[in-house]
Amino acid sequence: MSTPAYLNIDRENHPAVLAGHRSRAAVEARDKDAWLANFAANGTVEDPVGPSMFDEEGTGHRGAQELSEFWDKTVGTTEKIDFEFDEEIICGSEVAYIGKIVTHIGGHISESRGVFTYRADADGHLAALRAFWEVEKTIQSLRPA
Repeated sequence: MSTPAYLNIDRENHPAVLAGHRSRAAVEARDKDAWLANFAANGTVEDPVGPSMFDEEGTGHRGAQELSEFWDKTVGTTEKIDFEFDEEIICGSEVAYIGKIVTHIGGHISESRGVFTYRADADGHLAALRAFWEVEKTIQSLRPA
C-alpha cells in the first residue's frame, strides 16, 4: 500500500512551489516577461487581497493585459523586492508562505508581513497569486533605506 501524496509531499518539486519560485525569481531579476509567462492564460493576482491603491474594486487582476498593468504599477516602480518567508505550508495544488516582503522604493524601505499563496494549474503554471497583507501596517513600516 503506497503512502498518500498528502502524507509524502515532494516539497522541492511541488508545482505550486515551483511556480512560486519562478514568480519570485522573475521579480528579483526584474524580468517582467518571465513573470508574465509563468502565469496560466487566465491567471490572477490579488496583491493585496481586497481593495487597495493597486485595485480599488478589490477584484484582482486577471489575464495577461491586467497582469502586465499590475506589474507596471507595483514591481515596475520599485528598486528591489526581497522575499523573506519563515514558513511554507503545502495543501493540494497550493502553497502558502508566512513571512514578509521587503520593498525598496524611492530611497525608502517598507515591509509587508503576511501570508502569500500560490496556486498552480494542471500544467504547472501560476493560476493564482494571493497576498494577504495590510496596507496600513505596510505604510507605517516605511523608513529611509
